[in-house]
Amino acid sequence: MTAYDTVESPDETTIFGYHDLTPPTLADVYEARSVVSRHLPRTPLVRSESLSAELDADVYLKREDTLPTGAFKVRGGINLCAGLDEEFREPGLIAASTGNHGQSVAYAGRAFDIPVLVAVPGDPNPDKVAAMERMGAEVHPVGRDYDDAREWAEERARTEGYRYVHSANEPALIAGVATAGLEVVEELPRVDTLFCPIGGGSSASGYCLTVGEMTDADVVGVQSANAPAMYHAWSEGHLRPRDDADTYAEGLQSRVPFALTTEILRDRLTEMVLVSDERIEAAVETMLLEEHLALEGAACASVAAALERGDELAGQTVVLQISGRNIAGEKLRAVLG
Repeated sequence: MTAYDTVESPDETTIFGYHDLTPPTLADVYEARSVVSRHLPRTPLVRSESLSAELDADVYLKREDTLPTGAFKVRGGINLCAGLDEEFREPGLIAASTGNHGQSVAYAGRAFDIPVLVAVPGDPNPDKVAAMERMGAEVHPVGRDYDDAREWAEERARTEGYRYVHSANEPALIAGVATAGLEVVEELPRVDTLFCPIGGGSSASGYCLTVGEMTDADVVGVQSANAPAMYHAWSEGHLRPRDDADTYAEGLQSRVPFALTTEILRDRLTEMVLVSDERIEAAVETMLLEEHLALEGAACASVAAALERGDELAGQTVVLQISGRNIAGEKLRAVLG
């Protein structure tokens, strides 16, 4: 692990069941695909006629929203659970999530018959909570935001023997979500720029390990300006937490940057940019009206960043990760209204 000004406690590696925080390799990603492909379908990579016309570019959408949980993270959950140590199968898994990571762990837990407990913020997306419960997970609301829920889950893991599944500091999880990047390269080997939303950074790390490694593409990460913890970690080289992360895109909500993904992104990410919540919300409306896709705010961060680039992308082949479709009903009604 790279040394930063602030890092997680060293004993987390034994308390939470981590055995290695070495960044995964491309070989690990190919190995993960042999697992993921047995449980999940490939996702479409489709040209967006509206965005291509708007940007005067060839713009493709990597439709991770078509996965069974409606979000990319399930790739990582499947890969992690497939290799879970036997000692954790009875106590089960515990995770903290604003929704999509929790759904990933719940889905994978059900697939491998492992009990799952998910801590969520005290005012969670009710649709995501319902989805986790339908998959058999126990859901526990706690605190004001994701990081409060994370601290509660970490304490339960310490005291009750669960395998804590971190949303980013998990090599197997990153290798799993990186399998999407292999699909992009195989279908579209000549990419100029790929935009990927960043919350904890697992998906962007996966694209760096694949599209960034195997092509000449620039991989650009996108965070909400209201939740810029990873942006500052990436640009300044530290893991200092922020005071708040109050963003419209709850999938990007984290006050604390994570060591493993920060290490990968600082080494491999071309650029990270911030977009306003207003731009993200406008992109949600754009995708609904122009593409007839109901997407959550986090998924539209990549769209917002590309639209901000305007003429800079003209003539390029551009891929936008569409990370998830799990928009809260009240937000969807607001867009429709």
